[in-house]
Amino acid sequence: MNPLVSAASVIAAGLAVGLASIGPGVGQGTAAGQAVEGIMRQPEAEKKYEVLYCLVWLLWKL
Repeated sequence: MNPLVSAASVIAAGLAVGLASIGPGVGQGTAAGQAVEGIMRQPEAEKKYEVLYCLVWLLWKL
């Protein structure tokens, strides 16, 4: 195989994996931010938000 094609394939694969990881990172950050905002608005509901966020995080990792 042509070395230029091999190099381009490796670079393209790296970019694809790197760009694909941005979406889940942003989503998880948004979810965590919303959980913190909810706790700030209603401190008495902290346990509810904590359990819900942990459940969503665990399901996300499956």
